[in-house]
Formats: sequence, structure tokens, C-alpha cells
Amino acid sequence: MVRVLIAGLVAMVIAVALGPQFIEWLRRQSIGQHIREEGPARHIVKQGTPTMGGLLIIVAAFVPALIVSLYTLPGLTLLLATLGCGLIGFADDFLKVRKRRSLGLPGRWKMLGLLLITAGVGWATTHIGYMDTEIYFPLIDVNIDLHWLYFPFLFLVIAGTSNSVNLTDGVDGLAAGTCAVSLITLLAIASIDWIRSADVVANRSEQYLDLAIVAAALIGGVIGFLWFNAFPAEMFMGDTGSMALGGAIATLAILTETEVLLVFIGGVFLFEAVTWIIQIATFKRTGKRVFLMVPIHHHFELKAWSETKIMVRFWIIGAILCAIGFVLYYRYYLRFQL
Repeated sequence: MVRVLIAGLVAMVIAVALGPQFIEWLRRQSIGQHIREEGPARHIVKQGTPTMGGLLIIVAAFVPALIVSLYTLPGLTLLLATLGCGLIGFADDFLKVRKRRSLGLPGRWKMLGLLLITAGVGWATTHIGYMDTEIYFPLIDVNIDLHWLYFPFLFLVIAGTSNSVNLTDGVDGLAAGTCAVSLITLLAIASIDWIRSADVVANRSEQYLDLAIVAAALIGGVIGFLWFNAFPAEMFMGDTGSMALGGAIATLAILTETEVLLVFIGGVFLFEAVTWIIQIATFKRTGKRVFLMVPIHHHFELKAWSETKIMVRFWIIGAILCAIGFVLYYRYYLRFQL
């Protein structure tokens, strides 16, 4: 457990220590956020705020993770999936900054990149001893073997989560805080799996511990970043951070075999995505809007909620949903023999 604590604390210290210099470097490079004209009017004042803060999260998390990691296949898979999704986000941010507009990497290239990452994660799952193609559904207490459909399912989980976190990143501190809560929940799950397997299967115990180490490092990096991202934000994580964190949350859920629990553990992100889909579909069909603006946090901004109120209330909702997800894990998943 010392490795887990070291990874989290060192990542947080690195992020907090390097944050001011990193923000200043972004300003010197003119790497600033381009605000969409169709967004809330009060966001115009954020034009030019340093972005690509996700680079700070990745560096701060990867340094201690690589130092104390056990280099098991699950741990490396989580690191590489996080890095891969982060690179997709970086390409998107880079094009936005270079072209000075809010549109970056075309969607088809994002999907291709996510497909390649899914292929890598899918390959890894076939080489990890405790993994199979079955998906467990709590509440109804049923295991369903998806066979070859398991791999399209992985793509849905990874692409859906990473893009949903990206949608959530629109209010200071919102995405970072909710990601931290989700990662803490998944860290708790990985830690319990590690403790349970410690006296049963040594190799599996190391694999779960490695997942906990990487998860802790990511949490430390996110909390350190949040120090500078809380309202009023000194920098934004950009797609670099949101895609990386979304990929990390999805991959961690896959490797702990709790994909279905993402409905709760990633409940805020799901809410953002579903309301966005409802808005688009309804507008195309009827020409009318269900919400004042999507993503849904902008709807509440137009309802005169302050950014801080939106952030805190979404954090609270996220924490409640994560607690439900953890209770379901504790109630149903712990019955299985390792």
C-alpha cells in the first residue's frame, strides 16, 4: 500500500509544484483556449486562458507511476490507454490552437484512434489470466458471455467514456473534480481486489496492486491540476486531459471487470452525453430544443447558476452515484471466488 500512497502523493506534489511554471510556459507559447461563439456569453472572458493542462496531469501521474509500478500487463495497459487517449486529445488541442478556432481533429480520426486503443486493450484482456468475455450485471445477478461482441463493447466503453468526459469539461473544476471522484472509487475497487487476492493468487495480486498504483498516480495528478483549475481557472485541461482521463476511467473499469458499474461511477458523464444526444436528436426531428443549451452544464449556466454552484452540485451528484456503484460492487461482486 506504500507504493499506492507514494504514487498519489508524489503526483500531486509534482502537479502543484510545476503548475505555475507550466502555466507561464503556456502563456509564452500563446497556447490559449478558443471560446465557441455559440457558447454562454459570460465565457468570452475566458478567451486565451492557457489550455492543454492535461499535459501536466499526464506528466505528474506518469513520473511516480513509472517509478513505483510493478510493470504488470494490466498496469501497462492502463498507462498506455491513458497516454493514447491523451495523444488524441493533444492532436485536437494542437489543431485548435494552431488554427485559432474551436474545431480541431475531425471526428473520424478521433474514432480511428480510439479504435486502435480499443484493439490494444482488447488484446491485453485476452492475455490477462483473470479476464474473459463475460459481462456481469448486478441487481439482476446475471453473467452474459458476449463472445466476439465483447470487443465492440470495449470500444463503446472507451469511446463513450472519453468523449463523455470531454463533454463534461466546460465549467471550471467540473471535469477534474468528477474524474477524481470516479478514479477514487475505482481505486477503492482495485485495492479491495488486491487485498482479497493477496493470499490466493500472487500474480493476480500484483496485477490489482499495479492498477491501484496507476489509479492513485492519476488521482494525485488530477487533484494537483485542480489546484489551478478551480474557479476562476488559471488553466484548462483541454481535450488532452479530458480524453486521457476518460480513457483511464474506462480502461480501469474494464480491467477491474466493473464496466457495467460505469453507469453509476461515470454517471455525471453519462448524464452529460445522454442529454446532449437528446438535444441533437430532438432538434433535428422537431426543430425545438429540450434544454437551453448543451452540454447540460451550460443549461444551468443560462438558468443563472454560478459556475461554482454547478461544479459543487455536480460533484455531489457524482459522489452519490459513485457511492451507489461502490455499494453494488460490494454487494454483488465480492461473492465471486478469485
